[in-house]
Amino acid sequence: MAKSVSYNKREIEKKKQEKRLEKQKRKEERKANPGSGSLDDMIAYVDENGVITDTPPDPIKKEEIDIEDIVVSTPKKEDVGEPEPYKGRVEYFDRNKGYGFIKNSANMDKYFFHISAAPASIDEGDKVTFDLERGKKGMNAVNIVITD
Repeated sequence: MAKSVSYNKREIEKKKQEKRLEKQKRKEERKANPGSGSLDDMIAYVDENGVITDTPPDPIKKEEIDIEDIVVSTPKKEDVGEPEPYKGRVEYFDRNKGYGFIKNSANMDKYFFHISAAPASIDEGDKVTFDLERGKKGMNAVNIVITD
């Protein structure tokens, strides 16, 4: 035979009341036995090896650092010159719609191209060199030149 709903409600309410009393008891214990609460107890130090300790560093071992020796920025990139154009083959081209795809011969990636970035005589199967430019949906082939 199942217990009545009101019995379950009473049990749930009794458990909630016990939790409230337990929480109040813990709160009173914390107030009665406070920790030192000082900032010194909460400070941690990092030694020269990166280990966290509670002892402060030895002032005798302290090393002076010149402000000019600190580098804050990233080093400048060296100019490597003009990048080599990519080589590939026209995989697909639709002359009516004016777009196609070039397959890169180095890594077999396919890149979209528009007829405005290619010579008018381009056709499927042509070997080409091209540069890449970021478009709305990914990298696009631009500056396309037909090679033999």
